[in-house]
This record gives sequence, C-alpha cells and structure tokens, in this order.
Amino acid sequence: MSIRNFDALFRPRSIALIGASNKPGSVGNVIARNLLAGGFVGPVMLVNPHETTIEGQPVANRIDRLPQCPELAIVATPAAAVPGVVAELGERGCRAAVVISAGLSRPGRTGKPLSQEMLDHAWPHLMRIVGPNCLGLISTPAGVNASFSHLMPAPGDIALVSQSGAIATAILDWAAERRIGFSHVVSLGDMSDADFGDLLDFLSTDRHTRAVLLYVENITFAKKFMSAARVASRAKPVLVIKSGRSAEGARAAQSHTGAMAGSDLVYDAAFRRAGVLRVAALEDLFEAAAMLSTGIRIGGDRLAILTNGGGAGVLAVDWLESLGGRLAEISEATRARLDAVLPPTWSRGNPVDIIGDATPERYRAALDILVSDRAGDAVLVINCPTAVADNMAAAKAVVGVAKAHPRFPVLANWLGGITAGPVRAELARERIPSFESPEDAVRAFTHLLDYRRNQAMLMETPAAGVIIRAQEVADANRVIDGAIADDRTTLSEWEAKEILRLFGIPTVPTHFVETPEAAARACSTLGGAGVLKIVSPDITHKSDVGGVRLDIPSAAAMLDAAETMIAAVGQARPGARIDGFTVQPMVRRSDGHELIAGIARDPTFGPVILFGRGGKEAEIIGDRAVGLPPLNSALARQTIERTAVAKLLQGFRDVPPVDMERLTDTLVRLSELSVLLPRVRELDINPLVADENGVIALDARIAVGASAGGAGPAPAIRPYPRELERDITLRDGTVFRLRPIRPEDEAPLAAMVMACEPEDLRLRFMAPMKAFPHETAARFTQIDYDREMALIAVGPSAAYGEGPIYGVVRIVADPENEAAEFAVLVRSDMKGRGLGYTLMSAILDHARARGLSRIYGEILRENVGMLKLSRDLGFSPEATADITDVAHVSLRLKA
Repeated sequence: MSIRNFDALFRPRSIALIGASNKPGSVGNVIARNLLAGGFVGPVMLVNPHETTIEGQPVANRIDRLPQCPELAIVATPAAAVPGVVAELGERGCRAAVVISAGLSRPGRTGKPLSQEMLDHAWPHLMRIVGPNCLGLISTPAGVNASFSHLMPAPGDIALVSQSGAIATAILDWAAERRIGFSHVVSLGDMSDADFGDLLDFLSTDRHTRAVLLYVENITFAKKFMSAARVASRAKPVLVIKSGRSAEGARAAQSHTGAMAGSDLVYDAAFRRAGVLRVAALEDLFEAAAMLSTGIRIGGDRLAILTNGGGAGVLAVDWLESLGGRLAEISEATRARLDAVLPPTWSRGNPVDIIGDATPERYRAALDILVSDRAGDAVLVINCPTAVADNMAAAKAVVGVAKAHPRFPVLANWLGGITAGPVRAELARERIPSFESPEDAVRAFTHLLDYRRNQAMLMETPAAGVIIRAQEVADANRVIDGAIADDRTTLSEWEAKEILRLFGIPTVPTHFVETPEAAARACSTLGGAGVLKIVSPDITHKSDVGGVRLDIPSAAAMLDAAETMIAAVGQARPGARIDGFTVQPMVRRSDGHELIAGIARDPTFGPVILFGRGGKEAEIIGDRAVGLPPLNSALARQTIERTAVAKLLQGFRDVPPVDMERLTDTLVRLSELSVLLPRVRELDINPLVADENGVIALDARIAVGASAGGAGPAPAIRPYPRELERDITLRDGTVFRLRPIRPEDEAPLAAMVMACEPEDLRLRFMAPMKAFPHETAARFTQIDYDREMALIAVGPSAAYGEGPIYGVVRIVADPENEAAEFAVLVRSDMKGRGLGYTLMSAILDHARARGLSRIYGEILRENVGMLKLSRDLGFSPEATADITDVAHVSLRLKA
C-alpha cells in the first residue's frame, strides 16, 4: 500500500488517544502528556471509559462520542481490544493509527492472530497502521509527539526509523545532549502494515528531512525495501545499523555456497546495492548523525589535520589509514603561506601541528589557509587542553572560519572532559560536527566517504551485457526436468557442468562411467593425466571421504585408483550408494587461483551470487562476498574486489594478473542463471580456476527444487524484463528492436541526446541542454524496472549496450502504482515517421499491463507536435488555476 494516507500520520489535523490514562507512569498517561505538550495546534481528543478528565482535558468514554473524527489515532488499549478499536475508527473515517499495544500475536475471536484481525478491519477503509508493539511516532514539523518517549526531540532535518523503541529512545537521549534535532522519529514495532519500504518512500521526498537513520532487525518485503531504498539513497544519505551479525539464521545447506552465504552477508550486500551506508555500531550511527546534522557532505577522501598536539594528530593519521582515507598532501605554496603565520617549530607537513601554545589567532590563520587553498577535501581541527591557551576562544576562531567557507567541511575534536564539554556544546550550536576523540572524528569522516563511494559505484557504467538465448535456457530446463523426473534434488556433476556450458561458463570435459574398467578406458582417451571422482547421491563433499584423485598418469593407474576409491568410500561412508565415477582431464595451471563461485537462495532477498577463495578450505577461510542479482560487469567486479583474494588476482612477483574480464563475465552469467532457472536452489563451482588465460570450472554441483517456488523467493531486485523485447515496424516499413533500457546503454543514450537538435532538446527538457553528463545518463539508464520503465528503439540486430538509439520513452510510477509520468524523445532525424507514436503506444500498453490507472505529463505549449501526439493518443488537458507556458495532460487507462 506504500505511502497512502501518510499525510494523516505526519501532518494530521486532529488526533485521538484511545487508552488515555490518569495513572502516573502508565503508557496512556505518558502519551497523553506528550501529545498535549508537543506543540500540536489541532484538537487532541482523549478516550477512556472510566475517566472524565485527564491532564485537565475532557475525556470521551467511547469512540463514537468523540466530537469529531480524528485523522490520526493513537491506540494504547489492551491487546484484545485493538481489533474492535480499529474497526470503530475505520468506520468513522480515521485514516491512520499508531498502535502502541503489545501482545497482538496471540489468537483473537476468529482464531486469527489479533494483528491480522486488526488489519482486516483497517484495510477496507485504507487505514494505515504503525506498529503494533511500538514506541510511537514523533513529527517535529507538526508538533506531534504520539509516543511514550521520555523527551521530545528538537526540530532538525534527520529522520530516525527504528524497529526497536529502546534503541530509538537511546538515540534521542544521545542526540539531546549534543543538540541534534530530528524531523521525524518512527518506531515501527512489529510492522504489521507500515514498514521500512513505506517510510523510505515517504522520507525520500519529505522536504523536512535531509538524511535518514535506520535501525533494522529484519526486512519483511525485500523487493519493496530495495526499490524504496534505492530511490531514497539517490536523494539523500541513508544510514543503517543492522542487528544480528552473528550466525543466527544460518541453515543447513547442500553446498559450500549455501553454507557460506549467511544472512548477515546478504543484508550487507542488499544495503550496498541500494546505496545505503551500513555502520557497525550505535556509536558509528551517532557519529554519522553528528556529521549529517550539520549538512556537511564530503567531496573526496583527502583529510587535512590541524592540531596543537602532535600525538593526537598521529592518532588521527593512524585511524585514517586503517579506515581507508588519505592524508592530504600540503603543497609548497600552502606550506609557504603557513610559514608566514606559524612559529618556526610547526610541523611543516600534514598533520599541521601548530604547537601547544597555539592562540586563537594562530588557529584562525592556519585554518583559513588550509580551507582557502583546498589543502584537502575536509579539515579536522584538534585541540588538546593546555594551561596557556583559551580553548573556547580557539573554538570560536574555528567557527568564524567555517562560517566564512560554508561549503567546505570542517570537523572538530576538542579533547578533554570538564573544559572541553562546554566547547563541544558551543560547536554543536554553531553546527560544526564535534567529536570527543580523534578516532571518532576520523570514523565519522570515513562513514560519509564510504557513502560517497557507494553512490559513485552505483553510477558506474558496465560493459555490454550477456545474452543467453531462449534455446539454451530450454535445454538447461530439460536437464533439470530429467533430474526431477528421477526424483532427484541434486544434479550429477556432468549435468551441472552441462548447464554451466549452456550458460557460457567454461568447464572441463567430464565423462560418467559406471565401473573401474570403464574409468580406465575413458582415461586412455584423454591424451594425458586424468582426474577421478566418485559419483554418489549420498555424498555432498567428495574429497572428505577420499572420493577425489588427481593427476592419474595412465589407464592402469586409473583402474587401480577406482578400485581403491570404492574401498575407501565404503569405509568412510558405509551404506552410501555408489553410481559410478567421473573421469576428466587433469588441468594444469601452475599460476591458477582456486576460487569459488555460486548461487544460494536467501529466504528474504531471494537468489544471491557468492564469490571467494575456493578449494577444500573455502568454508574454513571464509573469504567471500555476496552480490544480489541482476549483476552487470561493474557490480560483478565490485563483488570480487570485496574479497581478500582479490589482491592476489591482480598479480604479484612473477604471477600475472588473472583475466578479470572473463572472471566478471562468469559472475554475470551465474546471475543470469539464477534468474532464468528459478528452480536452481544452490549452485557451487569449486574450484573455479582463474589465471591470465581465463577461467575454467573444474567441479560443479547444483541442487534443484521441483518448482520455482520451492527454490525460494524471487529476486529482490526486478531483473531485466526481456519479455518486453519485440520488433516494431513503422509505417514506412522500417523495423526496429524495441526493448527496455539497460545500464550499458549509457553511451548510446548520451550519443542520441547529443545528436538531437538544440531546439528539440529544449522542448523535451524545458530548458537549453548543452551536455548530457555521466550522472544524468547513468540515472536514466540504471532504472528500477519495478517502478520505472524506459523503452528504446535500436537496430534489429543491435547487441545490448550497442547503438545507435533512435528513440526512448519512459514512465515513472508513484509508490502506489496508480499514476505515472511519461516522457518521450525521438532523435531529430527520425521525426515525422511515426516512431514517437509507436513508442508512446508501447509504453501505454505496458502501463495497462502493470495495472496503472493514469498517465500524465507536462508539455510546453509551444511544443505543438507533442501536444498533437498526446491528443491522438487520447490524452486530455488538465484544468489548472493559472495559465502558464506548460500544459498538463493526462490519460485514464483501462486494464
């Protein structure tokens, strides 16, 4: 349902508290006092069947006795009464409720959980629910404190959304001491209705919110969360702390990949893919909040340090290097300017140590030079207390410089307790991010640096994508059909390798034989040494039971190895069925790296791609990273770079670097496999050997489910919708390929835009356009197919990422999936041939298919051609109060 009726939550015109109380310290009493003291200017109505006044306010004994229908209700009654209360509120027209009550998981009168009975009463009235079992909701712009928090936060531009009420109050307490304010604070509790995805949708466009902090215990609707988080993080910083980093939630798995892809690793990948910055601890969240509350944004990773104590500066440098930042280089010109205002004993480098007796004037002069010369991307000012200098005066000098350069990031660390406390308070009042230690300051700097890197990585342009033909997918499905028909959930090694081959992943040729003698005959055909592996449906890890022999030199040795293997496996796993052996050539790659790559299915986020160091020690070493499909070349490379083995893959000494293009291509193909073969539950390639000549899968294992649903949930990010690809023919007979846009189409799209006449671009973008920068092109090509769709017209045989693009049309839907705005652009030399009409017709067909009710757009009134096209398609002008140079048109759709 997304953000429908959220205005009643955050901007209500009237509020009712059901369950208000006179009992001191009770939840109903605390909420009543908070509501009345929060500054809300509308009516606050109280309901209690046994009271006549509470906190000096009149009380209604029943909901139907309220003087008016509340837009927002706060429910703090016993759990059993909640469904009935919600039913009454819904019938009166209440649009939203915050349910504080706990205990709604137990059965109600109908046998359903009380929470479900509550929702059954709310949904017919489109009534939104926050909670149950929550602290409540605070919105400072509206003066609403609908919570039992111990304090009302100061107004600010940070929003806090937390599953835990206790964590929310701890953050509010910490923030109050540091004079950090909030726009909204929402405790989600059990998330029966409103969840993280909904709140992110609302906060992404909320003008009162500049940054969002999340405390997450679990995500319920992964697809909705990923769509909302990706939109929100492009608009403003979103930081998250996720509890449960331990092995909790780990499940039994049939493969190394399944065992290694733990739930926390998947959450980490999901947050990164959404552009959200994850921090490890509450302290980190606090530090980031202190930075965000000032509006500071970091433009690069170079930090200049100004200090009156050398030791504190060295500590800051140590932390900076360990956390991935860079110490800024001081230029000769800047050094000369500093020489002119500092004593001869200053450090003449970075950190800029201005000596323990530094006066406020010395701080002011040095900082002004560092900021004016852009000596770094930010400056950290450190002050160590001394008896010969006034640290408050020094802080005011820093504030003066920072105000003179409001766009340059200045951070502060005033060390100490008694003397430093008032200084830090003064810095907070002046919106200078201030920290208690050099470590805290540097960590906060690198948090925002990581956020900036995440955003940059999301905008990377990938190489051309891979194309898996429909015939290859059908052949792979036939292999799976055969296993399921035999009542098997695990494919044989040669079946697994056949599927890999069909998806373009190099594999070593593998022969299945049933007897030792057949193994010997197969060995004689290899033309060299061979490898023997046991085949048993009862054995997952063959090497654990002596089921793998390498480098067998001859047919005679192969016969002996097979007979010995049968005995060894029988002793290690008595009763295990032995169907035979596989024989394959021995692959010798002296500089090859043994890696692992595969697919696992997460119960929340669906298929995930795992990569890391392989071999028998894979699970013990635990060097791995996870990515969420669909992957492209840029995302695959980033997944690889998050592992420790990535450094070895770059080459060292006389070992050349691996063919990274082939390696990333393998992960992209596994991503395609995870989407196109939803019955694959788990897939292992271990080892995947990589060297300068490419990659090759030496062993593979695939576990399957009888149906796509049996393999787990669908991908959390909607994959490329290839089903929308088709050929279109214009009225002059010209044929184009119509397909959804892809990230690798960035360059062709930019070329198309720049090939248009300036006047056509002005009419489309409603302003002159002289360039189409990377950030804009990336935003238009890296879209969320769940909420946005862009169709392009290319040549009939053009590969993914290849141009030219002749026209593009897009719609962007609202979170309710009810209405969408359209935009269309046809290359200037294609005008008048019907391409624009064909593109618009195609996007309208797509809008109808996805259930949209209305398409609308804005067109310059002088754009006569586009106005005529919209009329021909059935669009009508919308009535507006003022006549402007922009026409608003809309079209009601029928399914």
